[in-house]
Amino acid sequence: MDRFKLWYLGGSRDRNGVGILVDTDLRESVVDVKRISDRMIFIKLVIGRLIMNIVSAYALHVGLDEEVKRHFWEDLDEVVTGIPSTEKIFISGDFNGYIVTTSNGFDDVHGGFGFGERNGGRVSLLEFAKAFKLVIANS
Repeated sequence: MDRFKLWYLGGSRDRNGVGILVDTDLRESVVDVKRISDRMIFIKLVIGRLIMNIVSAYALHVGLDEEVKRHFWEDLDEVVTGIPSTEKIFISGDFNGYIVTTSNGFDDVHGGFGFGERNGGRVSLLEFAKAFKLVIANS
């Protein structure tokens, strides 16, 4: 691990937990780390004049309490709204929602690639991306 720096937050060893691993070359560029919960963390890097915010998120599984799921999306909403529009944002994680091949009204955030059958997580992720003018780059 000498070449990397790991920022991590998690509960028990077998459940939840998120982290961001940064190469040594970028380690000194990290100016802020915010650990939101055992399902969300983000770092801010300044590289020259570019400011990047990297978010690592792990959405809740289907079948868990709706209140807990709502809280996750509210936390993510708060993180994104707290980032100035002059800064870049990259959100990576497991959102436990399938992005199916048809965009169905989400053409501006969905490129028409995906797999699986629809579930509630899909709608939440697409609605979130659309609300913040984000693009889903890999599903």
